[in-house]
Amino acid sequence: MHFPRSCGLLLHPTSLPGGHGIGELGTAAREFLEFLVASDQQYWQVLPLGPTGFGNSPYMCYSAMAGNPLLISLEEVAKAGWLTEADLGQITLENRDRVDFDAVISQKLPLLRLAAQRFQSQATPGDWQAFRDFQALAHYWLPNYALFMAIKDHHQGQPWYEWPAPLRDREPTALAAIQVVLKDRIFEYEFQQFLFYQQWHALKEAANQQGIQIIGDIPIYVAHDSVDVWAFPQFFELNPETGAAALMAGVPPDYFSATGQLWGNPIYNWKALAADGYSWWIERFRALLAYVDIIRVDHFRGFQAYWQVPEGEKTAVNGQWQPGPGAAFFEALQAALGRLPILAEDLGDITPDVIALRDQFQFPGMKILQFAFGGGSDNPFLPFNQERNCVVYTGTHDNDTTVGWYRNLSNWERQRFIDYLGYTPSEPHWALIRMALGTVANQAIIPVQDLLGLDSHARMNFPGTDQGNWAWRLTPGQLTPELAAHLRHLVHLFGRQAPPRPQPGEAEAGTLGMEKQP
Repeated sequence: MHFPRSCGLLLHPTSLPGGHGIGELGTAAREFLEFLVASDQQYWQVLPLGPTGFGNSPYMCYSAMAGNPLLISLEEVAKAGWLTEADLGQITLENRDRVDFDAVISQKLPLLRLAAQRFQSQATPGDWQAFRDFQALAHYWLPNYALFMAIKDHHQGQPWYEWPAPLRDREPTALAAIQVVLKDRIFEYEFQQFLFYQQWHALKEAANQQGIQIIGDIPIYVAHDSVDVWAFPQFFELNPETGAAALMAGVPPDYFSATGQLWGNPIYNWKALAADGYSWWIERFRALLAYVDIIRVDHFRGFQAYWQVPEGEKTAVNGQWQPGPGAAFFEALQAALGRLPILAEDLGDITPDVIALRDQFQFPGMKILQFAFGGGSDNPFLPFNQERNCVVYTGTHDNDTTVGWYRNLSNWERQRFIDYLGYTPSEPHWALIRMALGTVANQAIIPVQDLLGLDSHARMNFPGTDQGNWAWRLTPGQLTPELAAHLRHLVHLFGRQAPPRPQPGEAEAGTLGMEKQP
């Protein structure tokens, strides 16, 4: 689908200021919405919202459909009556410009467990009805997720494929027995998701009422150690005896890596998924559409063809291309969910058949301006080579900040950038932001780090590393009214302003239920 000429900001909620050692879905999130409105933005783009595992990567979550409990605002939980001010006073987390994930997990999750216990003992009939309503909406994924996490806790965090065989293989008698033993912990995990749903529901409603749409992110692959692989092993290429990934995801060797990238996620059994009508994927999209308005599909090229590597390989060299599900997959999604508000992450080794699949459904592709100055005038990322139906970024979560990028450019690339501008920029981030807003691309998204002119210290992710990522945070007061006014001026200069904002009561928020989308 085509989108109107518009713009927005990229900021993952963990990077919001305030809260308790990590960004939360409370006051700071509402204040960020105010900044978006003041600067005349129309989109807030976030990374995947799931519960993160090792390395804290939002692209390697324990569930493809659940929310990250670390984002839950403890102040909002206290307002609801499930925590007290004395409980919150026990937290010793400092709000700095980096998230200490281990400290946040150790202090925040026990309070969420306490809140669940208070709910069980103090909830009114109305509270219980709201909880049961949520259980009904999330019936496809919630019971499996809560059970999976409870068993994982019971086995000291071991991955599911190292659990005792009866639990690993989901033998009915073993699952029934463990559910009795772990019923309290199972409830705690369901209650966490109830809190997340309530808070995100309220935040998204506030965003939609102010003319802001939320762009979410759906990674093509899921983590091996996830409830999705454990609960639906038939949809993944697994070793039937051990549960190991028999075929692993990655990308082949290229200019940047002589050994390619071996991600390790299990490859999908696309034949089994197709025979089942892609039901798991449909429910995955349905669950995400309960939380966001538009979905960025990561590694879109994998739906046309994907690189698979056999079990036991240490690099991606000895892999091979396999055909993906192609148009049949998106036709099935469209038949079940209606119009698909999708942005296609079409970066990397993109062949004509991938472009044809993208264009068949009119999905906007992505253009990254940091990639524009490493070649000649035929570089597809240069502004004059972009098409209207795309979304342009200065950089993404996988790139350096623009200031860091500029400092680390080769002399040749820096001169190309300067020649393109016609001057040597004193503020390269504003030069690239102006360039993005001025392209013909229908949508422009700016990472907040670039808006602030931050250096490499504020980079969100270093691909290929599993430690030290995803931790950058805003500090209070960085997003000033003056910054909003300057950005708003540029938005209007380049014709990306929003239509008149709806007044209270004039427009309904986007759908938030987990029912079928229109």
